[in-house]
Amino acid sequence: MGKGDRKSRKGKVFRKSYGVSRPRNKKKTTATAAKKKTAAKKKKA
Repeated sequence: MGKGDRKSRKGKVFRKSYGVSRPRNKKKTTATAAKKKTAAKKKKA
Protein backbone atom coordinates (compact mmCIF):
# COMPACT_ATOMS: atom_id res chain seq x y z
CA MET A 1 0.00 0.00 0.00
CA GLY A 2 2.74 2.43 -0.90
CA LYS A 3 4.29 4.07 -3.94
CA GLY A 4 4.75 0.76 -5.74
CA ASP A 5 1.08 -0.23 -5.40
CA ARG A 6 -0.64 0.66 -8.70
CA LYS A 7 -4.14 0.41 -7.23
CA SER A 8 -3.65 2.78 -4.28
CA ARG A 9 -3.86 6.57 -4.45
CA LYS A 10 -0.19 6.98 -3.49
CA GLY A 11 0.82 4.63 -6.28
CA LYS A 12 -1.30 6.53 -8.81
CA VAL A 13 0.23 9.87 -7.78
CA PHE A 14 3.73 8.39 -7.95
CA ARG A 15 3.14 6.96 -11.43
CA LYS A 16 1.21 10.06 -12.59
CA SER A 17 -1.74 7.91 -13.66
CA TYR A 18 -5.48 7.96 -12.98
CA GLY A 19 -8.08 5.38 -12.06
CA VAL A 20 -10.84 4.53 -9.56
CA SER A 21 -8.81 5.60 -6.53
CA ARG A 22 -7.63 8.81 -8.27
CA PRO A 23 -10.24 10.20 -10.65
CA ARG A 24 -9.42 13.02 -13.05
CA ASN A 25 -12.49 15.21 -12.61
CA LYS A 26 -11.83 16.51 -9.09
CA LYS A 27 -11.06 20.07 -10.27
CA LYS A 28 -14.41 20.47 -12.04
CA THR A 29 -16.38 20.26 -8.79
CA THR A 30 -14.30 23.00 -7.14
CA ALA A 31 -14.47 25.21 -10.25
CA THR A 32 -18.26 25.07 -10.41
CA ALA A 33 -18.51 25.86 -6.70
CA ALA A 34 -16.24 28.89 -7.19
CA LYS A 35 -18.36 30.14 -10.10
CA LYS A 36 -21.51 29.94 -7.99
CA LYS A 37 -19.90 32.05 -5.27
CA THR A 38 -18.81 34.76 -7.70
CA ALA A 39 -22.24 34.80 -9.35
CA ALA A 40 -23.88 35.27 -5.95
CA LYS A 41 -21.55 38.19 -5.14
CA LYS A 42 -22.39 39.90 -8.45
CA LYS A 43 -26.13 39.69 -7.77
CA LYS A 44 -25.75 41.33 -4.34
CA ALA A 45 -23.75 44.29 -5.70
